[in-house]
Amino acid sequence: MDSSQLQTLVHSSDLELSETVQSALAEIERLKPDRVVFDSLSEIRLLSQGSLRYRRQVLALKSYFLLSNATVLLLDDLTAEHDDLNLHSISHAVIRMEQLSPTYGGERRRLRVIKMRGVEIRGGFHDFVIRPGGVIVFPRLVAGDHDTGEVSSPARSDSSVDTLLGGGLARGTSTLLIGPSGVGKSTVASTFCHAGLMRGESVLVLLFDETKRIFLARAAGIGLDLQPFVDKRLLLLEKVNPAELSPGELSSRIQSAVEQGDARIVVVDSLTGYLNALSEEQHLVLQMHEILTYLNQKGIVTILLLANHGLIGQMAVPVDMTYLCDSVMLLRFFESDGRLRRAISVVKKRVGPHEDTIREFRIGASGLVVGEPLGQFRGILTGVPSYLGKEADLLANDTP
Repeated sequence: MDSSQLQTLVHSSDLELSETVQSALAEIERLKPDRVVFDSLSEIRLLSQGSLRYRRQVLALKSYFLLSNATVLLLDDLTAEHDDLNLHSISHAVIRMEQLSPTYGGERRRLRVIKMRGVEIRGGFHDFVIRPGGVIVFPRLVAGDHDTGEVSSPARSDSSVDTLLGGGLARGTSTLLIGPSGVGKSTVASTFCHAGLMRGESVLVLLFDETKRIFLARAAGIGLDLQPFVDKRLLLLEKVNPAELSPGELSSRIQSAVEQGDARIVVVDSLTGYLNALSEEQHLVLQMHEILTYLNQKGIVTILLLANHGLIGQMAVPVDMTYLCDSVMLLRFFESDGRLRRAISVVKKRVGPHEDTIREFRIGASGLVVGEPLGQFRGILTGVPSYLGKEADLLANDTP
């Protein structure tokens, strides 16, 4: 071995660390940059071979950059066995970035600002994505940070459903439509959307369970032609893939539609699909509470759809959202003389009066038809009402 390579008094890491740092500082002196990125500090940590020496080296770098008036980003890939808190105390700001891998679907990325000296920060985790052009961060929605919007006349559906609701849905309120799959929740929501579009209002519909084509075709089948409003960009249809979209990005889309697209009605079809986007139920409730509070403050009419488990028999909802909503409409199937029929009722409305009756409704080519109040029901609270009245009181049968 060559004698110049022999080292007896100084450890090899001492020379390697010194040479590495001096080489970096020499390049900085030559370029005199305004921003410097160290990628990554794990190399310096390995060369330091000890937390004390590592901390001293980082402190020396900090003192050097304070004199150079440069903004420095120190990247750490967290290869240490334990979370290294040495950098937290000597850094002006600390941002932690994480990547989560769910059992199914794309990865979820989030960040948290641990500290930021002299600046008020928004705590908690914020979702972000990496896309062509850079990183997009979706700050956590805080309803209290937003101004209150104007409240105008109630939103009507221009159908007999308005009679059940005592004249329509008040602005700045949320309404929950509960019922089994196929009972007509989306159709009822579509009538409010169409009426709002006819008034010149912008409407946002978040589709979790069906495609845009099916949504438009179903609406056209009951006499609601929504395609012209899509072409005019008054109707904003968003197909949401719960496996790929993070909850933070969904909140950002809603906020953008309200503040930039001037949406006055927001429909979530359905909460059942939204629930599948989150791994834990309490996260859904907390985030939906923040979203509804924000929309209510903005004077938006929010319509949420929630499907029961199953089609017949005892049906339970996957999550209790009734206490968050200002109004709750119950849609049910019932049987009479061998025919499957539909019933609708309003069980809760915080703002204004509403009917406490049950009405039969039918969905046909001419739209939504609501019949007269029916009083001969049994087992309403069980979720499977039975009609004991006269056949003549029901809506006339349509000939196929």
